[in-house]
Amino acid sequence: MLLQIVNEAASLQAAADQQMSLWELFRAGGWMMYPIVLMSFVAIYIFIERLLTLNKANQSPEAFMSKVKELVLKGDVNGAKLLCAQNDSPIARMIEKGISRIGSPLKNIEASIENVGRIEVFRLEKNLSTLATIAGAAPMMGFLGTVIGMVQAFIAIAQQEGSVSPKLLSSGIYTAMLTTVAGLIVGIIAYLAYNFLVTRVQKIIHRMEYSSIEFIDLLQEPR
Repeated sequence: MLLQIVNEAASLQAAADQQMSLWELFRAGGWMMYPIVLMSFVAIYIFIERLLTLNKANQSPEAFMSKVKELVLKGDVNGAKLLCAQNDSPIARMIEKGISRIGSPLKNIEASIENVGRIEVFRLEKNLSTLATIAGAAPMMGFLGTVIGMVQAFIAIAQQEGSVSPKLLSSGIYTAMLTTVAGLIVGIIAYLAYNFLVTRVQKIIHRMEYSSIEFIDLLQEPR
């Protein structure tokens, strides 16, 4: 029992030491670490928010389109509109606009669906440009912090009288390189997250296009 308590205390102390070392590394990186960390939080927020939104929008349209087709062929336009209103997805909103234009020329129906589709694509791609900007800006901020740190290190070396201590030189260099490491980590994670989300968006857009074509074909079927 005593040995277990000692081991737990040692593990807690090791964790505290690790946190202290991380904080010291953060402080050693200088003021440029603050915008880099801020960009990391923004990137994480955008990724989680977009992932939840895309998962909600990425619904399989097969069952929905089958019900819409059944209602439209029966002539129950109001029932088809109600079904679309109850389905919170980009495809449902596009089809609902098309159903509301039934009776108009086919080109007008296609145009109205395309207009709604553009709006839905804009909503799906919201904040992705910010994530791409973070992916490119974070490494550049890290490089800038490194350059600033190197300049400060050389100024400190120039102010030393006599021989320069190797410890002073090495500490100045590794301190300057911390911002590069942090910037690259944030940039790589943001870049991977951006490409992952773009792939999901393209998949949803493909389903939207397929569903709109299927709806237009439905209107052209003989009744």
